[in-house]
Amino acid sequence: MKKIILLAVLFVGFVANAQSDKIYKHSGEVVEGKVKRVEEYTIVFVYNGEEAENTIGKYAIERIVYGASGREEEITEKIVINSEKDWEKVVILEDKAYIAGLKKAGEVRGKTGLINFQTGNTGDKKAEKKLKMDAAVQGCPFILLTADKTTVGANSNALGGSQAIKKGVAYKY
Repeated sequence: MKKIILLAVLFVGFVANAQSDKIYKHSGEVVEGKVKRVEEYTIVFVYNGEEAENTIGKYAIERIVYGASGREEEITEKIVINSEKDWEKVVILEDKAYIAGLKKAGEVRGKTGLINFQTGNTGDKKAEKKLKMDAAVQGCPFILLTADKTTVGANSNALGGSQAIKKGVAYKY
């Protein structure tokens, strides 16, 4: 009789564990729990045996395998940065929720020269390129933008040009 009860408990435990969803992160980590919601930029889940909701950014997630159905959902492709030449792959994020699950690497900065003859838009694009190149040098595919400033005319420099300054924090998987 004890063997039957033990087998029943093990079977129930196995079935309950098979119902867990598996969240595969780009870092190689696998999170087991129950996915509550897949939102535009985040995934809300609870760990097995807990009730508190956790949020993770989609950029950190490769795929989800749902335990109940076995369905597999691709979330994002991994962005690989090998050198400064890959700067165009770097993604600029503007909300802290998007970086959940990523690791902070360091500060990045991009700006145009104080004396230049750029229009506001051209200067902004050059500052963004420098910002992304700085992140690529650190091997980071993501930047959380923390400051975005453009000064034009007399506020910028004596020649009436413009200067763009962008600052951020670089993140990786």
